[in-house]
Amino acid sequence: MKKAIVFLANGFEEMEALGTVDILRRGGIEVTTVSITSDPVVIGAHHVPVTADTTLDNAILNDADALILPGGMPGASNLNNSEAVKEALLGQYREGRIVAAICAAPMVLGGLGLLKGRNATCYPGFEPKLIGANVTGEAVEVSDNVITGKGPGLVMNFGLALVAAIKNDAVAEEVAAGLLL
Repeated sequence: MKKAIVFLANGFEEMEALGTVDILRRGGIEVTTVSITSDPVVIGAHHVPVTADTTLDNAILNDADALILPGGMPGASNLNNSEAVKEALLGQYREGRIVAAICAAPMVLGGLGLLKGRNATCYPGFEPKLIGANVTGEAVEVSDNVITGKGPGLVMNFGLALVAAIKNDAVAEEVAAGLLL
């Protein structure tokens, strides 16, 4: 079974996190939501409380096919301030497995140097934080094992790109058809 982890930090964008989880699960991917604090209850940017499947201290991060960062503020900044999250992303990237971020969260990848020489996208205004990237403004950018998305209204595009990368295009197309896209 293919596996993905979606990190949740207080202030996360609810649509991006939960929409991505939903799309991945529709694609038959085992998704674990991970609170980056010791509290499994994480409060979204629009004050929606979500109970994560586990916390960072208890999560197994080294067997996931993808590590995913939803955006939202201050959620993306909180992710960027977590050394454990950044270490996990670097290890994942070095092993050639997928790292993905949407909205403001690609700034975490940019700060780690993972976007250098790659096409990438983000929420308008965060372009300077995508250090070394060719920022395109597209809905989604897939560059080898790095996937970035622009923002909440494009979560379907982001989620389907992840399904295609983790599984294949046929599964992504099947999920898209079921969503009437």
